[in-house]
Amino acid sequence: MEVSDRYSYRVFWSEEDGEHVAVCAELPGLSWLDKKAERALTGVLQAAREAIELLRDKGQSVPEPLIDRRYSGTFKVRIPPEVHRRLVLEAEEQNISLNRLVSAKLAAPLERGAGE
Repeated sequence: MEVSDRYSYRVFWSEEDGEHVAVCAELPGLSWLDKKAERALTGVLQAAREAIELLRDKGQSVPEPLIDRRYSGTFKVRIPPEVHRRLVLEAEEQNISLNRLVSAKLAAPLERGAGE
């Protein structure tokens, strides 16, 4: 199996281009346009394989697939003090930690989007 087969791809309609655009998350800037979504995906898959081959030929590192990366589950985000205060109050009212409240708020749109 090629490493590119484990990459993350997305196909979406571009009103501006009047075509479907396929992109690869691991190779930013790489895209393929086509009137048909399936052909756009096929095109970006082939372009990713060629890009990886070129990187290898030049002795450059090939991006690791997102699916294989390990995540700590921790990241820092700066928010306005007023938002912080409101979140703390909401967490206290629900008798849960601030971390649990924010985690649930971040996950909710992702969970709704998965079923669409």
